[in-house]
Amino acid sequence: MLDARCPGKMASGEQCSAPPRWQSISLTHVEYPTGDLTGQILAYSSLLPMAILVGFVTLIVFKRELHTISFFGGLVINEGLNWVLKHIVQEPRPCGGEHSAVTTEYGMPSSHSQFIWFFVVYFLLFLYLRMHQTNNARCVELLWRHVLSVILLGVALSVSYSRVYLLYHTWRQVVYGGVAGMVVGVVWFFITQEVLTPIFPKIAAWPISEFFLIRDTSLIPNILWFEYTVTRSEAR
Repeated sequence: MLDARCPGKMASGEQCSAPPRWQSISLTHVEYPTGDLTGQILAYSSLLPMAILVGFVTLIVFKRELHTISFFGGLVINEGLNWVLKHIVQEPRPCGGEHSAVTTEYGMPSSHSQFIWFFVVYFLLFLYLRMHQTNNARCVELLWRHVLSVILLGVALSVSYSRVYLLYHTWRQVVYGGVAGMVVGVVWFFITQEVLTPIFPKIAAWPISEFFLIRDTSLIPNILWFEYTVTRSEAR
């Protein structure tokens, strides 16, 4: 049974006691129990996918880099797949749809979980397989990728747990969403690397790409170092 004081403690995804009064974060309609600080923090945590989408749009507008566009395209495909799976399985959300504002009545698989695990798995593969380091790189220069990996995994776990704690999904729905996101992330990463990346130079040379200043940086081993040195040189 669900403890009204601790909405995250759920013995069964289909059973719940009298719920507390829910309060919505303005503009986003993510609800959390009134007076529950943990629930409020997790509610903001569940908004991270929205922040990621805003970040992608910003990067695409200002960087116009083909790999970033491909990454974003994978996220869109992942969301489309989640919508299809939800309407095939048609498994309801826990507690009979307690929340007043949800995009769909179905909860299997969790779209937040599928989104965040796609993003994290793809980013980790990009971090360790795409961003090459020079042989003479210092340990401090290599440490940041491991620290970032731990942070990303913590973010994914936080978002996933928030969906259960706030009664938007059951653990089963969150786990299946996470697995689906990881699988799609791995598949899309290798499609991008093996199929799309070889043709990026041709796409970047198209007249329409040149008109919109779309570029390809796939042949640059360390894009962060390249952009840093070019920017510093240009500023001088």
